[in-house]
Amino acid sequence: MKALGPIPAGFDAAGGILAIDGRSVTELIAEAGGTPLFVYSGDRIRQRVAALRAALPERVAIHYALKANPFLPVVELMSSLVDGFDIASGGELELVRATGVPLERVSFAGPGKRNAELEAAIRGGVTLNLESEGEARRAFAIAEKFGITPRMAIRVNPDFDLKGSGMKMGGGAKPFGIDAERVPALVREVVASGATWRGFHIFAGSQALDAEAVADTQRQTIALAGRLAEESGVDLPHCNLGGGFGIPYFPGDTPLDLAFVGEQLTASLRDLPDVLAETEFCVELGRYLVGEAGVYLAEVIDRKVSHGEVFLVTDGGLHHQLAASGNFGTVVRRNYPSAIATRFGAPVEEEATIVGCLCTPLDKLADRGGFPRADVGDLVAIFCAGAYGASASPATFLGQGPAREVLV
Repeated sequence: MKALGPIPAGFDAAGGILAIDGRSVTELIAEAGGTPLFVYSGDRIRQRVAALRAALPERVAIHYALKANPFLPVVELMSSLVDGFDIASGGELELVRATGVPLERVSFAGPGKRNAELEAAIRGGVTLNLESEGEARRAFAIAEKFGITPRMAIRVNPDFDLKGSGMKMGGGAKPFGIDAERVPALVREVVASGATWRGFHIFAGSQALDAEAVADTQRQTIALAGRLAEESGVDLPHCNLGGGFGIPYFPGDTPLDLAFVGEQLTASLRDLPDVLAETEFCVELGRYLVGEAGVYLAEVIDRKVSHGEVFLVTDGGLHHQLAASGNFGTVVRRNYPSAIATRFGAPVEEEATIVGCLCTPLDKLADRGGFPRADVGDLVAIFCAGAYGASASPATFLGQGPAREVLV
């Protein structure tokens, strides 16, 4: 029997049925019109942002990385909770625009911005996080063509990475950002162009649970920002410290010590060089804000035994929850937190494998985990489904189509 990942604390059972924000999943599914269904807890999102506010220094703003979960009601909720948004495409720009968020609160990163995306961002007053000298010069030309003063920052490829991170975004050869040694020259070019200089975006890695590693990376990021500002000869108005705050997905994972990160960041900001004295700082977080707020629900449509192994076949699968299947950035497949939602909290009775409805052996949501006995009509819950779920999975694979989504 293989271990399951840790279910986030605070989920309740109402008469043996999983409840989210006080409402049973059977009720939520009936209202939504069926399964598969992603449910996002508004209360959990609010609580997570509040906890961040309490732990981080007051001068550090919170930005939401839209790629984690672009579901419009989630974005609308975030607009009232966070200080800014970070986007990575023209499509995300239009989504943020639809919420009425002032575009001056938005920054745009990504190594492959098309000219049409650059134009839309410049026209909207979005801050461009420049990923190369070539992109900068294309943006200069577009701004000049339309007589607009662009807002520009530089994404820095730092000479370090976030130790223990699930995905390294900095250090060594990377498609992201401009190598640190080339940054000062481009800063001077941006300022000389007449653009509004907005500072640095430095993102070293993601999905780290080691608080000491996160704190050390933030210290290095602040030191690098100061050094590059000194070498550029230009004060730094803003510095995006990146994110990297992870959530527990797998057996043995433990939550990030947020209090420690906040204490260490407070200390790092206490004695800044003059060039950073007036700098505004922010952290850019996506998964950490919404990941544990989401639950993916699917119905068992068949129970079968093959060579003595129990398989619970659901109407969901990897086309909605690619990450839980182990096919999204993991080397060794491990089980996400999962449960039988209609027998939530009941004791383990059997070993079972939860699979989806696709014709591929990759479509596995839980591998030989311990569960209460489940039958046709029972509901399966996959937790930590609030980030990189619906929008990061191949919904149209085999013609299946997307899952429903709801914010409660």
